[in-house]
Amino acid sequence: MKKQFILMMVTAVSMLMATSCNFLEDYLDKAPESGLQEKEVFSKYANFRLYFDAVYNGRRYYNNGWRDTWNYKSCCPFYIDEWDQKYCFNSTTDMCDQGRYMEGHAWKSGNMSETIIAKLCYDGSRRPILGACYDDIRICNKAIRNIDMVQDFQDATVMNDFLGQAYFMRGFYHWTLFRLWGPMPYMDVLLTLEDSPWDYERMGKNEFVDRIIQDWDSAYYYFNLAGKIRRDPGTLQYGTYEMHRPNGMACKSYKARALLYAASPLNNKNGMTDWEEAAAAAWEAIQLAEANGVRILPLTDASNNDRHLNYYGADVCEESIWTYSHGSRNWNFTATLWGGHFMSSTSASGIFPTQNWVDRYETRWGDPLVTQADRDAATALGHYNEQQPFKDRDPRFYKDIIYNGSPAPGWGGGSEGASNTAWMYYNGTTPTTLLNTSYPGRSYTGYALRKLWNNNSTKNQSTTTIYSDPLSRLSELYLNYAEAVNEAYGPAGTAPTCPMNAWDAIDVIRLKSGMPVIDRVKYSTKDLLRPRIKNERCIELSFEGQFYYDDVRRWMDLPQVMGSKLIGNLPQKTTVSATYPDGFIYSRTLLPPDRQPAWEEGMYYLYFLNSDGLKMKKFKNNPAW
Repeated sequence: MKKQFILMMVTAVSMLMATSCNFLEDYLDKAPESGLQEKEVFSKYANFRLYFDAVYNGRRYYNNGWRDTWNYKSCCPFYIDEWDQKYCFNSTTDMCDQGRYMEGHAWKSGNMSETIIAKLCYDGSRRPILGACYDDIRICNKAIRNIDMVQDFQDATVMNDFLGQAYFMRGFYHWTLFRLWGPMPYMDVLLTLEDSPWDYERMGKNEFVDRIIQDWDSAYYYFNLAGKIRRDPGTLQYGTYEMHRPNGMACKSYKARALLYAASPLNNKNGMTDWEEAAAAAWEAIQLAEANGVRILPLTDASNNDRHLNYYGADVCEESIWTYSHGSRNWNFTATLWGGHFMSSTSASGIFPTQNWVDRYETRWGDPLVTQADRDAATALGHYNEQQPFKDRDPRFYKDIIYNGSPAPGWGGGSEGASNTAWMYYNGTTPTTLLNTSYPGRSYTGYALRKLWNNNSTKNQSTTTIYSDPLSRLSELYLNYAEAVNEAYGPAGTAPTCPMNAWDAIDVIRLKSGMPVIDRVKYSTKDLLRPRIKNERCIELSFEGQFYYDDVRRWMDLPQVMGSKLIGNLPQKTTVSATYPDGFIYSRTLLPPDRQPAWEEGMYYLYFLNSDGLKMKKFKNNPAW
């Protein structure tokens, strides 16, 4: 019998979506009377592969053009953040300010609009995250159901590999929905047109995460059968070994991440048991990755400074568990991250760290600087001077932040100061080039983003760079383990079969970064160590995807974060003196009122368009804000 199978689109959002533009998908979406049956598509491996690979590269015709965003790229953090000068997720927190005033500022101030929501749901010329997730969940479900129809697999290994990918990616897309919109009904079956109604209730948080983990466990089982725990033999040839596809290590890594989220205050249901499971999963993922040759890249001195390979300079690096590569790009790529001064467009937005975020970088002796009391204590020890604020800081600071007087090829010179230097100050009312007020995308904070920057700019146009999106890397797993084991067993405790305590796990990250170990006496309890673990996570994973955006939500720190005041530090040129040894007056000032955040209860999750929410009865929309 000819029958058209479709995926149950749970919300009215998904009901309104157009069919996929992958040509095999078009075939499957034809009316039954067309005469084409699924077995005619899925009987050949070449067709099956082409159909399934739309989860990585699928397109759709949208707004008078073919858009290549209807796939996992719309769920990749760096790909999202470099989109079209509207916002990046981290600019909606206290981490950074977006130079050009656009939609991100409205989001941050609690004035989320239907326009922004529509871009995250439907807009193929932006990043239709919701649409991509539902499209590709459907593909995964059809692939799982129909894979036995393929008659010409070379061997069972190939079939098992694709089963692993289908289960993993189904979990990955549900995971993306969960992070941003909260728990949904779990879509793991194909229903016929007769199987109405469409309206289903949301799952509970824990049940939803459990279903995601079941998919990743299934994926690991099939990857193991296929010999794809790691895709390459250690040679890191991204294209040759199709390393854009997930692997067995990624299954364990994402499982550990999901269990950490489930154990966190926003989601925790079973108290210490949730934290214990998260710790065990993180340790298992660490062991699997290291057994397969993954290692943490150091940042200890000039000769061992290769942490940046996680983000640029290579498609994939030795620390990578799963990576999406943007490939080689010219100097003007990701103009939205650097700002108008650095790029060819004066209106390029820019992502500019706040003073609030800069204060998270400790002194090289390990003194925290987050509060005024912290800074006073560090000053008393001779470890910090507010008028020499960039001296003797965590080595990661110099790799993550562009600050006044920091190296910057092509900049500086003349009356501003030394060449190849990022001068960011005012001389009276006159700004330096990098603070030129005629540029809409300028820094209001006195800082700019270095971490993902390979010195490419209008002053250094010869640089062509490979950019990559570290979807999972080993350092995160140690941070996950440290957090979970501290909550479950305290700083000195260890999980069963896990010999490492929370102090030791954090020290793995600190020592590779050139920082001293955690003071066991000063941070001797769970409550005392917790903020240090959070801070370490902020620094190591800063500007790297949506970790911080997600973390402040799962920690339930969002009210404090969005209730804070954002600060900049625009230096004023002065005469060198004992008080101002660098010849600049550094003073903390509030950012303008329209750049300040605001807290609203609904901010934990995005919501769906009101017109769609009104159509639903059992499925409840998230609160608008």
